[in-house]
Amino acid sequence: MPTPTAFLRGEFVPMEDAKIGVMTHAFNYGTAVFEGIRGNWNAEQEQLYLFKVRAHFERLRMSAKIMRMELRYTDDELVEITNELARRNGYNEDIYIRPMVYKSTEAVGVRMHDLDDDFLLFVTPFGNYLDPDAGIRCMTSSWRRIDDTMIPARAKVNGLYVNNAMAKTEAQLNGFDEAIMLNSDGHISEGSGENIVMIRNGKLISPPETDNILEGLTLDTAFDVARNELGLEVERRSIDRSELYIADEIFMTGTAAHVTPVTEVDRVPIGDGGTGPISAKIQKTYFDMITGKLPQYSDWISPVYEASTVAGD
Repeated sequence: MPTPTAFLRGEFVPMEDAKIGVMTHAFNYGTAVFEGIRGNWNAEQEQLYLFKVRAHFERLRMSAKIMRMELRYTDDELVEITNELARRNGYNEDIYIRPMVYKSTEAVGVRMHDLDDDFLLFVTPFGNYLDPDAGIRCMTSSWRRIDDTMIPARAKVNGLYVNNAMAKTEAQLNGFDEAIMLNSDGHISEGSGENIVMIRNGKLISPPETDNILEGLTLDTAFDVARNELGLEVERRSIDRSELYIADEIFMTGTAAHVTPVTEVDRVPIGDGGTGPISAKIQKTYFDMITGKLPQYSDWISPVYEASTVAGD
């Protein structure tokens, strides 16, 4: 098995040497932005496929700009670094890749300016975050989703995720799988790490970006599948909490969560309490897509291993 490897300070280093100091600004104040990129293993092909790598880095660059950070690598360089890091780690299983832009100066003081920026990347094995087969039970959290006037909600800011973590823990300690957070106006925003989609009368409905949601790449993918493969309409509008209870189907989307059906909200069964037919079709298409089984979506995935490596030559 290859030596676990990370990318730090401009070079590939053994994971055990990928360290930052205790005074690093990002560690002390959460002044960093990040992404999550999935690598999905196809056992039949013995191939690992990375999903929407370039799109993730475009969003990372957007987050960095909002937070007054500089990502000094081009998108082409970032894609090349990511593919090389995945190859060097050599995993034959699903993985999660974490790129991060962070304030690397070792200094005490609350600010964003006059600090150095750096970039790091690491890889870890990562199976199912939620149960996509059985579906999940959700509760409406007492913790409200952070507002854009507090911390930029459309940026993946490290420090922001304390908000999400509190909601997730509250849900799980109360016997649920996941939390659903409301925004400051009381409308549905998102889960602790997922966007949310409601289906009513054959239409997919999801909160708009202005309800403090993350602009989701997996969400966009689910919309594309719904439109192109199923011929369904998509609507972006505010959703009330009680409207979820009368939805025909609900599913959540995210890099970690993939496409996961929601079977219950606040102990109210959604539909018949199982995975709905539309959710099931979108989920199947998505899983086939990210594991390289649908040639029409080949532009969205990147094979990690060369053909000769896959064949065992």
